[in-house]
Amino acid sequence: MDSTKYIGMDVHKETVSIAVMNSAGKLLMESILETKAATILQFIQGLRGNLHVTFEEGTWAAWLYDLLKPHVTKIVVCDPRRDALLKEGNKSDKVDAQKLVELLRAGLLRPVYHGENGLRTLKELSRSYLTISKDLTRVMNRLKALYRGWGICCEGATVYAPHHRSEWLGKITEAGVRRRAEFFLPAAQYTAGFAPTSAARSPGGESKT
Repeated sequence: MDSTKYIGMDVHKETVSIAVMNSAGKLLMESILETKAATILQFIQGLRGNLHVTFEEGTWAAWLYDLLKPHVTKIVVCDPRRDALLKEGNKSDKVDAQKLVELLRAGLLRPVYHGENGLRTLKELSRSYLTISKDLTRVMNRLKALYRGWGICCEGATVYAPHHRSEWLGKITEAGVRRRAEFFLPAAQYTAGFAPTSAARSPGGESKT
């Protein structure tokens, strides 16, 4: 008899809904666990046979993948945006554990690649770089908008330079506006240290970082 068990996980911040199905398609159990490593591992280790697990790509996916990989036979991380079968039915219906496990057993899920820790570290660093770059642009634009709103010309990058800070603050006579500038200037000067000298762009204007 085939000892394979299929496990679908619907992961949330506080809880994980789990559905377990055997190779014949019989639903063996459903459970709701805390989203804690010890609780999830205790449940998985209580099952016997070849364990095939699936859950959606999301905030918890990398953590859960690393947690379960040594204890199960196969993990399929799926992305509903790439998998038409997960989007079938009423648009308001959430993708639950039972639907995931049924599609896993049928071999109908398209996996999202989850590599080793080194690759994920590189991806996180890339995301951090892009976030900092966006924050930098946002702060700089707000600072220049503040000066332009008061008719003060601020072409170039000297407005962001630490050694010109007093000079630029002195151009603002309104105390409340000066306080806002005092808030934006240090942020612009700090984030400017992370700014790239140039960035490759795709034909559509997106960063290739």
